[in-house]
Amino acid sequence: MNIQQLLDLTIQRNASDLHLSVGFPPTLRIHGELITVPGETPTSPEQIESLIRPLLTDLQSNIYKQVFELDFSFEFEKRARFRVNLFRQKGYPAVALRLIPYRIPIMEELGFPPVVNKLVDLKQGFILVAGPTGHGKSTTLASFINKINQIRASHIITVEDPIEYVYPPGRSLIEQREMYSDTRSWSNALRSALREDPDVVLIGEMRDLETIASAMTIAETGHLVFATLHTNSAAQSVDRIIDVFPELQQPQIRLQLAATLEVILSLRLIPTIQPGRTLASEVMFVTPAVRNIIREGKSYLIDNTIETSAELGMQPLERSLVNLVKAGKISQDVALRFALRPELLLKLLK
Repeated sequence: MNIQQLLDLTIQRNASDLHLSVGFPPTLRIHGELITVPGETPTSPEQIESLIRPLLTDLQSNIYKQVFELDFSFEFEKRARFRVNLFRQKGYPAVALRLIPYRIPIMEELGFPPVVNKLVDLKQGFILVAGPTGHGKSTTLASFINKINQIRASHIITVEDPIEYVYPPGRSLIEQREMYSDTRSWSNALRSALREDPDVVLIGEMRDLETIASAMTIAETGHLVFATLHTNSAAQSVDRIIDVFPELQQPQIRLQLAATLEVILSLRLIPTIQPGRTLASEVMFVTPAVRNIIREGKSYLIDNTIETSAELGMQPLERSLVNLVKAGKISQDVALRFALRPELLLKLLK
């Protein structure tokens, strides 16, 4: 198969990813499982080169030759977009392509508690979406941004590496900036964002001290900020943000975070009994009690606060998993495999 046929098959099979690696047949990830493309044989270095060549511009090809890694995205036949990570392994080229559907899901389809949908009414603050790679963070952020686009006239600036979802016309002015195509660095893009009259800023990923500090500063100056973080829970997210700073700065960062943070959503895509995946989530709203916990550096109290604050719309991941088990969507064994606290899940199942 050529690259067009492989991309077409990825869309047809509703795969989340396509992997091309020397010595292996082209491989799809479908409902979380890796499946080789039927009838395809292990690929050679020359075949990989010929498959990826049509995807690259001259500039992208030169960057890849210099640094051996490249992130970019492209549109395929007005049917879907693909996010691409091009890299090298054992001296050979390899590529991972993530399918980005054209249609952005509406928030009500994602499976969050209804109270989460009201977050789009916020005019300022810091909304953090956490979870492992490939578990719905980008889709969730796109749903939030598109909802704002539908309900009010805001100036929305996104900084992404690379651009994933492209937003349809709506009430808002949306400007999407891609790393290395529209800006040379995260720090430059985020510093400039404050001079571009934004109402809402989306940061594709908080990677280091500089992006985390910029996100909090933008939120602190009266803007609504959305960002993602590769962490497993709200408590871990708070610790990660604070620990990235030097020890002498951490008391000030705790104050900043406590003042700006509004919610942390921690996501998992869970294999369902019927082939497919469904969303489970931990939800932590930043109440006065949570702000005090963050200020005092007592993040170990966050899990218990979430567990005992259901009346405020919070839920631990285990409560979300139990709801899916009771709805007949996932098995108990799968729920136990994804639970952060299996003992709590078993207690809630009784």
